[in-house]
Amino acid sequence: MKKLILGLMFSSAILLANGKFITYEVDGKKYEGYYSSPSKDAPLVYMVHDWDGLTDYEVKRAEMLNKMGYATFAVDLFGKGIRPEETSQKKKLTGGLYKDRGKMRALLVGGLDTAKKIGANVDNAVGIGYCFGGAAILEMARSGAELKKFIPFHGGLKTPEGEDYSKTKGEIVVFHGSADKSVSMQDFAKLTDELEKAGIAHEMHTYSGAPHAFSVIGSKRYHKRADESSWARFSEVLDETLKNK
Repeated sequence: MKKLILGLMFSSAILLANGKFITYEVDGKKYEGYYSSPSKDAPLVYMVHDWDGLTDYEVKRAEMLNKMGYATFAVDLFGKGIRPEETSQKKKLTGGLYKDRGKMRALLVGGLDTAKKIGANVDNAVGIGYCFGGAAILEMARSGAELKKFIPFHGGLKTPEGEDYSKTKGEIVVFHGSADKSVSMQDFAKLTDELEKAGIAHEMHTYSGAPHAFSVIGSKRYHKRADESSWARFSEVLDETLKNK
């Protein structure tokens, strides 16, 4: 893994409602995360975007979490200003990180270090991710990161060859659509077996009829029942984990 070179550039922060975009560096490259908090020392939700990059969707979820009393830092894994629109671009960006897990981990650590530097409560935090971000948050879990829970929403569930959950320190909570054509129920079942064998506490939730990306509000794949049901359980998990510490 390359050595992290991490610097914050607060002068470039763009204020946005209760949050702000913050430019930082990892290994000499600029990235732009989004931080929002309803109060000082609020419990933190560390968020990883899907293959569209950090967009209004993550900002919207951050606003929802703020109203519930949680701070959010949405990490950027692609680079400042890189928000792919074409499928080929999305595949290239995510494919590069899937092939270089060391870089993916470095970027995840870099984002968490940034959150800590700007005052986020990283000692009372969980990690979540959507689609590609769900796969990334499980990579973070396997790395041994100090988060209390790792929570993928319709994320990639396969464990790369040579990796396992032996270093995982937090619990795993998975939200998955059983009609997902991108991530199979076989992947879901295999992950369940891996976590059980590794002795990792976990919850595995499935929703009938829900496709891949079921929580993306306004999209053709949006599945209202799965989104609302998963968010309701997610809210309970946050309260149990972060408020009742």
